[in-house]
Amino acid sequence: MVFVVEYRSFRMLATLPRSLGEELRPHTGHAAAAMIRQVQRSVAAYSLPLRGVFGRALVVSCERAVRHYVDCIGDPDVSHARWIDFYRLRGRTEFTEGRNLEPLHDSVTIGARTAWRSMRPIVRGLGVGPGIVALAAESVFVYVDELCATTIEGYQEAEARAAGAIPLRRRRLLELISQAPEGSACSIASLADGAGWRVPGAAAMVALQRAPGAPEFPAHLLDDTVLLDLDTAEPYLLTADPDADLAPLKDALDGWRAAVSPVVPLADAPAALRTARRALLLTSEDAPGPVIWCRDHLATLWLLAEDFLGAELAKQSLDPFSSLGGKQQERLSETLLAWLESRGGAPEIAQRLGVHPQTVRNRLRQLEELFGDRLKDADDRLDMHLALRAQRLMRAHHRDDGTSGN
Repeated sequence: MVFVVEYRSFRMLATLPRSLGEELRPHTGHAAAAMIRQVQRSVAAYSLPLRGVFGRALVVSCERAVRHYVDCIGDPDVSHARWIDFYRLRGRTEFTEGRNLEPLHDSVTIGARTAWRSMRPIVRGLGVGPGIVALAAESVFVYVDELCATTIEGYQEAEARAAGAIPLRRRRLLELISQAPEGSACSIASLADGAGWRVPGAAAMVALQRAPGAPEFPAHLLDDTVLLDLDTAEPYLLTADPDADLAPLKDALDGWRAAVSPVVPLADAPAALRTARRALLLTSEDAPGPVIWCRDHLATLWLLAEDFLGAELAKQSLDPFSSLGGKQQERLSETLLAWLESRGGAPEIAQRLGVHPQTVRNRLRQLEELFGDRLKDADDRLDMHLALRAQRLMRAHHRDDGTSGN
């Protein structure tokens, strides 16, 4: 609701004797100074040193409030336009600086009481009747109410303008975090202030995938702390508490899949998002449940973080296979992997592979001929093991997505 201020206080003040205003005018500076001191003592939000923009705003706000009140006494023709514009601006400023109106209203109320206490002896000392004193006192508090209402108008105006901008700011904030360019921490903090979002120390990135014909993503089930972009070709979101924030989605992801990265510092968000998107690619669409937790597949995701690295590792550690035909290479690869994983004898490996033990013995002899002493070196064995595991995972991925591996 936007307030419509009637400014009854201006009409009340105009009925007071003009001489009262003339007598009070020399004391406005003293009254404003008393207001400032009391506001700084009583309102924590305004207890900062009176320096810079903050100091000027507080001093000018108090001085203008007192001065305009006195100017209105006995003068029905005084202009109020600049006063109204100023306090609407104060309301807009409170909004853009991320404060609610409570501190401002507290300061106005406390300041008005202080200013009236400092001026009341002067009013009484002028010998005016009690009716004038009562009207002057009443006008102070009506004036305060209307000053507050004017700031609310400005606050609500800024709030209404920002309502459409906040979703854009939040989306820009998510984009900035997901890219995390060098030196972006200050930009992230500044944009977060404007978007009304508290910057967490760490968060998870969640990659989303929509099946053809799936309904809209149930974004209404997510908490306000979750940043979300559904309009990009690869939709995603950010959550500081994935277990809690994604729990409401458990039975609502109709036609959607989600891959959740580990919780990482914001500086690592780009790598976390790449990992989550990689997890969507590497897991079958018929996997149990629509949510894939990367923390349950860390070894696989690490092995397949970059295709070219796996290929390079295979080229270096499995180079003796390059002279073999496809079928022979496949048979010896699975035998070598079974041996590396079990370090067992021919009968055990044969059972794992479903072949005859003598077949395994023949293959093991071929492997000894191909690799020689490299089979005895721990570092070489580790490289072979990783390369073979990566190849097996990649073949499984290619089968799942219908493509053929090299």
